[in-house]
Amino acid sequence: MDKEPVFQKVYEYLDNRIKRGDWKEHEKIPSVRKLGEELGVHRLTVLKAYQRLKEQHKLYVKDKSGYFVHPGASYSFSDMDDPIVTSFIYKSHLSEIHRIPVKYQFSYSLIDPNLLPNHYFSEHMKEVFDLNPKVLSTYSTIQGDNDVREALAQYFNKKYQFHLAADDLLITSGSQQAIDILSRIFIQRGDVVLMERPTYSAAIDIFRQQGAKIVTIDIHPYGYDLNQVEAFMKNYKPRIFYMNPTFHNPTGYTVPTNQRKELVDLAEKYKCFLLEDDPFNDIYFHDLPPKPLFSYDTSGYVLYIRSFSKYIAPGLRIAVLCTRPSIMKHVITVKSLTDNGTPLLNQKMFLHYFSSARLQQHIEKLRIALHIRKEIMEEELATTNWNWISPNGGLNLWIQLPDTLEMETLLATSLDHSISFVPGSICDPTKDTKSWIRLSYSYIKEQMIREGIQKLLVLSNQIENR
Repeated sequence: MDKEPVFQKVYEYLDNRIKRGDWKEHEKIPSVRKLGEELGVHRLTVLKAYQRLKEQHKLYVKDKSGYFVHPGASYSFSDMDDPIVTSFIYKSHLSEIHRIPVKYQFSYSLIDPNLLPNHYFSEHMKEVFDLNPKVLSTYSTIQGDNDVREALAQYFNKKYQFHLAADDLLITSGSQQAIDILSRIFIQRGDVVLMERPTYSAAIDIFRQQGAKIVTIDIHPYGYDLNQVEAFMKNYKPRIFYMNPTFHNPTGYTVPTNQRKELVDLAEKYKCFLLEDDPFNDIYFHDLPPKPLFSYDTSGYVLYIRSFSKYIAPGLRIAVLCTRPSIMKHVITVKSLTDNGTPLLNQKMFLHYFSSARLQQHIEKLRIALHIRKEIMEEELATTNWNWISPNGGLNLWIQLPDTLEMETLLATSLDHSISFVPGSICDPTKDTKSWIRLSYSYIKEQMIREGIQKLLVLSNQIENR
């Protein structure tokens, strides 16, 4: 390995620890020799990183005493109130956009609460308590309520031929928690993670927080270039390939069945775990999507995450992680250190609805409503020279802007006029996708979509004609 990447890793390691306040102002940090031994790198590499931090006024030197933390180099708790500072520390720029209140909300890849089964939950809350009178005085098991896991195992086995037992499932508080748990198990600083380009921005933040080196695989309307995937698995030896292959966020693309089978074979051949994140599987507008990759896995190299939060009840935060017993024991341990179990009431409320006849009726109506909203947004955009491929499911349009329209300028101007969207660079680990934006059609009502897109196009024309 050449010296520059090693230096960069050491520098970032020190910079992050200083920002977090691991060392206090005027506190002496480890000597060059000691840190070199701890990190297994040459002392000159550590010295170079220390000198860079000194030039940036994050460290200072006392003669013959070593390096000390410069005042003001770390963030105080009061700084955390500033969303810009918070997003910088935790690398969550999407959360910064979401915090800005706007009238036309195209940045939320969430479903309009008015389309969700709110009345059902309010009407049947008492029934849940009658069936489970001690639900508020009882903790769930760490792995999740057995009744919930049994119901989900039967559902997956029947619909996708997963061949799972309840013990192969763990209930998490949303899919993001499942990703975080797996990142803690599999990733150490410097490990390679393959990710789609573009991809789910929160996953980028999670793997970066673990110190992963992210290598990107382009996703196309036809799926992946499997020659590229195999070459990268062979050369980089990644621990995980994080993927969202069904109605992909943000593009809406779906990886075809033949590629799914080949990906499972490649994963086994190169000992690379496929982390399949599948939150939109039920949100299709025409044909059923292909079966999950987990359906084809016989060797345990696919880790499957399915969230039910978006289209049933986001407030319940219910997702499930499916994996094999050899991995599940580690998953349970990390889950126990995270929150000691997803709230039992949330799980019982979810189970009551999941087991009812109302669920399928709700999903069918939801697909129609979202399809209409997608078509309205596309109808309003049809007069532009913006480019996109109409998705067959999911919640978003992935749009390429013309060269004459700068995305950053459009975003700043739009926010000033109470319109938000997601800039493509947030979804790109390399930050190079600067001519793309994500518009979500799922969160606001039909008329608001029309108004918001019309106003957005007026602003874009004004920018281009300046």
